[in-house]
Amino acid sequence: MNKHFHDSRYYLTRAAEHARLGIAETLAPVSNRVRDRLGRSGSEPESEPDRLETVREEVAGLERKVEGQAREAIGSARERVTAYRGEASATDERKP
Repeated sequence: MNKHFHDSRYYLTRAAEHARLGIAETLAPVSNRVRDRLGRSGSEPESEPDRLETVREEVAGLERKVEGQAREAIGSARERVTAYRGEASATDERKP
């Protein structure tokens, strides 16, 4: 029974989203005329980047930082493995 409620909620959410988009599309010409008459055309320059762009830039910076740290960790792990293998082969050669 829970699955049915989950499915119903999903479809109701989609229906509400589509209704919102339809209303926005229908009222777009009216809202544009109102904005024009009020002197608030839709092309206002943004003085500061919006929150989404700021977060995207932060995530990109963190991604670069983590990528660099991962490369360093992999490099040092390779060096340790190579050193370990070298020590292991040297001890194997010493055994009679």
